[in-house]
Amino acid sequence: MKAPSPPCADPANKKLLATLQGKAHWPPPLWLMRQAGRYLPEFKAIRAKADFMTRCLTPDMAVELTLQPIKRYGMDGAILFSDILILPWALGQDLHFEEGRGPVLPPLRHEEDFRALDPARVAERTAPVREAITRLARELATTTTTLLGFAGAPFTVSCYMIEGGGSRDFAAVRRMMIKRPDLYAQLIEMLINATADMLSEQINAGAQAVMLFDSWAGILPPNDFRRWVIEPTRRIRALLKQRHPTVPVIGFPRLGGVMTGEYAQNTGVDTVSLDTSTDPLKILPLLSPHQGVQGNLDPQLLLNGGAPMVKAAQALAETLRGRSHVFNLGHGVSQFTPVEHVAELVEAVRSLSA
Repeated sequence: MKAPSPPCADPANKKLLATLQGKAHWPPPLWLMRQAGRYLPEFKAIRAKADFMTRCLTPDMAVELTLQPIKRYGMDGAILFSDILILPWALGQDLHFEEGRGPVLPPLRHEEDFRALDPARVAERTAPVREAITRLARELATTTTTLLGFAGAPFTVSCYMIEGGGSRDFAAVRRMMIKRPDLYAQLIEMLINATADMLSEQINAGAQAVMLFDSWAGILPPNDFRRWVIEPTRRIRALLKQRHPTVPVIGFPRLGGVMTGEYAQNTGVDTVSLDTSTDPLKILPLLSPHQGVQGNLDPQLLLNGGAPMVKAAQALAETLRGRSHVFNLGHGVSQFTPVEHVAELVEAVRSLSA
């Protein structure tokens, strides 16, 4: 299928930004988590030239990778090509990525490990990220595409920092919460302030909205969810609103389940992004009138494409019609997704009838 043409360039009509600010549009604007990724042949070509950290920290590469899905599909949102673990690296924790394993960090287990972290380093070490955003903002200024910055939320970032990488249950993190709550609280406090500062700098560089990814929020029981997911996000959002009152904040409490409504109510995020397992109709009554919803098509439907995907996309959009809704997935695009399926999805959403 031929990729749809980008919408007509009109800098006064960034539909995604207006939706994140509380307006309803039909058809809804769309972008996809991991829309710049290994399913794209042009992405693979750059991936063959440089490792992951080099791609994140080389502005030329980060800009090109961010724009690839915009050039191909005309997405309404361009999310910075980077990673949530750039912050721990900027704080001073070593980081590299291994094929088949993912991120690898020296685990934080003792007080001296935490004392080695230095928030004063972050601004200097993330300068290439800000340069990429500045270039992207200039590139997208006369288009209808909204530029999105992002960061990992403190709980999820702490999981990788303490565990030393990915995990099924992040047992070391839970153990620290129980046995050294003082030490864990210090880390979260550091991450709250460093994350707010980093996102604020992304906004200063040109990001028009920002997103907080709390990918592992769903592993926590309710009281811990309130303390380590909701409260840090509430504080980051409050700090950002003090500095940038009109810039929308998207929150993604992945696998939050029944806690997602409480998250939306108590964090105050402008838009709550829903994972695949969440029924939007259960969440809508729990939102304020001006809070938006992002999501949440199953990435497996996109992977397989065809009539089932189109039917599900149409049904999801109709379910949220009249609400500020950003069409997206409930998680990221699979690396095995055919590019034609993404084009088919974009066309299906864009061609929804009035």
